[in-house]
Amino acid sequence: MFSIIIPSWNNLRFLKLCIQSIRKNSSFNHQILVHANEGSDGTREWLRAEGIEHTVSDENIGVCKSVNLVSTLAKEDYIVFLNDDMYVLPGWDTALLNEAKGLETDNFMLSGTMIEPEDHHNPAVIIADFGSTPESFRESELLEKYSSFPKGDWSGSKWPPAMVHRNYWQLVGGYSIEFSPGMSSDDDFAMKMWLAGCRIFKGVAASRVYHFVSKSTSRVKKNNGRRMFNLKYGMNQSAFKRFYLQLGEPFFGPLPEPKAIALRWDVIRSRIKRIFY
Repeated sequence: MFSIIIPSWNNLRFLKLCIQSIRKNSSFNHQILVHANEGSDGTREWLRAEGIEHTVSDENIGVCKSVNLVSTLAKEDYIVFLNDDMYVLPGWDTALLNEAKGLETDNFMLSGTMIEPEDHHNPAVIIADFGSTPESFRESELLEKYSSFPKGDWSGSKWPPAMVHRNYWQLVGGYSIEFSPGMSSDDDFAMKMWLAGCRIFKGVAASRVYHFVSKSTSRVKKNNGRRMFNLKYGMNQSAFKRFYLQLGEPFFGPLPEPKAIALRWDVIRSRIKRIFY
């Protein structure tokens, strides 16, 4: 049903658990695609032994280049971007597929709902601690409780597990390599979808994944994504998330055009920052 693209950087313990969960908890068979950055921890050998389609690079080329490269192998209509430190839960794919099939357009961006062990003040996330590593992961307990946490569909889909139609992935050019290695690339991709006419940015409450949180980004030398976004679009990410995506608000349907008066002051502040950049 899906072409699932997973970038991974010497993170084999988490990658194994991620793919195990896809095989165990999915309702359908999916095409699993991995890009192995370096893969010096045995990732390359494991992928070959498992017969998993993959691309490789001898050094870490970052998220943007990784997902673009491995997405060239995608064969299915729907592309799902998944982090290697995620564990998908039963019904995750059925919920996303039902949402996609119920829409009258292929121009959408859907996200599953993350359960995370730490509170990073993300209004779209469920906070519940079931472990921070594969060794401390309380899988059985999570499988018993994951569906009991109250959460409704939310607005502002922009991050993994993220699903778009392959036609629109190709139309907007995947992830922008100027944001390499990847900070703020999710916001940039969502903005490109907005500019391509997308107004359905829906977080699906019934599609749930456990996210161990930042197991690769904590090791990488980060780009200044906030600055890049401001320079590219003339507004801060915060303005985009608040006035365009309405991030974390209850989902009510296709998003309207942002209110000009409320947005104007944020844009003015953004442009002042841009002058100093």
